Parts: sequence; C-alpha cells; structure tokens
Amino acid sequence: MNRTLRIGTRGSLLALRQSEQVKAALSAMHPELRIELKIIKTTGDKILDVPLAKVGGKGLFVKEIEEALLARQVDLAVHSMKDVPAMLPEGLGIAAVPAREDPRDVLVSGKAGTLEELPHRAVIGTGSLRRGAQALALRPDLRVETLRGNLDTRLRKARDGSYDAVILAAAGLHRMGWKDRITAYLDPDVFIPAIGQGALGIEARADDREVWGLLRGLHDVSTASAVTAERAFLKELEGGCQVPIGGHAQVLGASVALTGLVVSLDGRTLCRETRQAPCEEAERLGRELARELLDRGARTILEEVYRGA
Repeated sequence: MNRTLRIGTRGSLLALRQSEQVKAALSAMHPELRIELKIIKTTGDKILDVPLAKVGGKGLFVKEIEEALLARQVDLAVHSMKDVPAMLPEGLGIAAVPAREDPRDVLVSGKAGTLEELPHRAVIGTGSLRRGAQALALRPDLRVETLRGNLDTRLRKARDGSYDAVILAAAGLHRMGWKDRITAYLDPDVFIPAIGQGALGIEARADDREVWGLLRGLHDVSTASAVTAERAFLKELEGGCQVPIGGHAQVLGASVALTGLVVSLDGRTLCRETRQAPCEEAERLGRELARELLDRGARTILEEVYRGA
C-alpha cells in the first residue's frame, strides 16, 4: 500500500488509546504501512453541559468523523460501538469488529463497596438514561444526576465527592489501565449493558476494498455475532441514547444468547427477556426479541419516554 493510512478518531484520552491500539495491531500485521491519527472534534465533544438525550442521542460522537470518511479526509475510523447508530450513512460500513473488552458496567465510589451498600438517598452520577433507570429499579431511593465529560473528568468528579458514586463502562477503564479505580463490577445478568458496550467498530468506505482487506485480521467473528444481535435489537426498537434500552449477547458455541431490556426512566416498569439462536441468525434473533418485548409492554414504555422528551 503506497498511501498513508489515516485513522479518524475523537481526541479524548480513551478514544486516542483505542485508536493507538488499532494502529499498533495494524502495524504488527502490516509493518510496511504508514499510519497516522487524525483527531476530529465531534458534536458530543463540544456539548458537555447538556444530557445526551436532549441533544440528539446516538450519532453525536461519530457524525463528523463519518463526514471526514465520506470526504476521503481519513481512510478508517475507530469508534466505541455503543456510540454507532444502528443505521450507517450510505457508502460506509463496519469493516471490522475486534475482540470485545469486558462489556459490564462498573461502580466507582468512595462511599460504598457495592450499589446495595450506598447510603440512603445517595447521589449517582451518569450520563446514561439506561444506567440511571436500572439503578433506580434496584434502589428507588437513589438520586440520579447527569454526569457528562470524558472518562478522566467523570472519575475526578467521583473522587472529589461531587457524587456518592458514578457508573461507567468497565471497558474504558480497562483500556486505560485504570482497573484499580473500579469499586465493583455490576452483574450483566442483573444490570444490562448498553448495546455494543465493550466492542469497537472500525468503519471504512464501502468501496475501499484495500482497507477492508487490511482490517480483516482484526475482525473477531464471535464478537461480531454478539454485536450483530444487539444492534438488530436496537434497530428494531428504533432506539438511541434518548431511551433506556440495554442489550447483552454472548456466543455459546455455535449459538448466540441475547438478553434485551427496555425500562421506564423511573425504573418502575421493566421489560426484559433472553432468547437464543444459531450465530448465523443473530440479526433475526435481535429483531424478533425486540418485537416480543414491544408486544409485552416495551412499546408503551418507549411511547411515554418519547412523549416526555
């Protein structure tokens, strides 16, 4: 490959770490490659004082990077898969899904060792409606307050006492080498992670076969099957950051098991179910589970959330 391979990335510490890891893996597989990172500021990086649900939800952290891809200013983009909308712009595709990091949510707190041990009326910080709603489902007495900012900013606010606890993704802390900051891991069978949490999606132009070929060695089939089921579930629900939806899929041999969740903002009404299908039917599994939950009450929850948005 004669040209320099340009990776589009957000400028946060975590986004840069993820992109550097992809760059290192590509360099190891293709030592002849010239690879550089191009930092692109996204809407989500610019608006830090408003909840994500109020400013458009999904796509906030990828739109400008996708525009750079389509304009051929970069050749590929490294995203946290949970930030990627279910529908991609025409002309772009997910060329590779590397092996997944830990998909769980975690508690970071100086006040208690677990969510259950937090004091009465403790203040939880999170920018995620899904996390806030699930915390209230388990502990209705908690007070959930909006927490925005990059990972290091959110950790600092947990340390300085601005919140009694914050809920974050384990994957980001692992990738940054900050496992020691984690107070407790939240059981994914009880506290359902976000769609695609812990997974990366490497996006490229659909017609750039050279780049797709270079990325083939980074693709993990099991992770891709799990993420396909989760994203199909989200797409069928027509959901995004503005609604509390969770989905967690695991590959078990030749099958994929998917747990889907739709929960009201106050945590009082919860629809969840687990279904299993062969890996090659992961997309169908996600769609069918979404329809089942819609018929069992999720449609009412989603309508109420959208009415209040």
